[in-house]
Amino acid sequence: MGIARMAAQLTAVTTAVVGLSVATAGPAAATESGSWRAYGNTNPITSSPSTWHCAATKTVVTNVLAQVCAIRSAGGGAVQAAVIVRNNRSSLYSVTAAMDLYTSSGAYLGDWVCSSSGVGANSWSVCFGRTLTQSSPVNSIGAVSGVDLGQSPNV
Repeated sequence: MGIARMAAQLTAVTTAVVGLSVATAGPAAATESGSWRAYGNTNPITSSPSTWHCAATKTVVTNVLAQVCAIRSAGGGAVQAAVIVRNNRSSLYSVTAAMDLYTSSGAYLGDWVCSSSGVGANSWSVCFGRTLTQSSPVNSIGAVSGVDLGQSPNV
């Protein structure tokens, strides 16, 4: 299932980059738009009351790092997928991001794409999927600008 999930995410990223309409996107047709949030120099994980379980950090290009995460609210009843991007460059860097969310038993919850956005110099930005009500464990597979970010642990 992981390879099929990643193929769908890479299709979604490609679709967002190329600018195809959702109507012609094929497997990405159900993909929703995610939303970018800039964090400046504040680490989004340590500044959040939620629990973040993230895959290993990957290098996108020199001095730009990213990881995919599954997030559970402090109360435990809500979940979200996210892609964190850290730009350690001295100038703006533009990226696209995509991720999905599945329960640990394999039930599909959704997938999201954040279109190209500039991540500020020496700062963090996060692409968030929609918040969903879910009590069972979830995980996420993601990609950023064509780089496979792997799969997050369950949260």
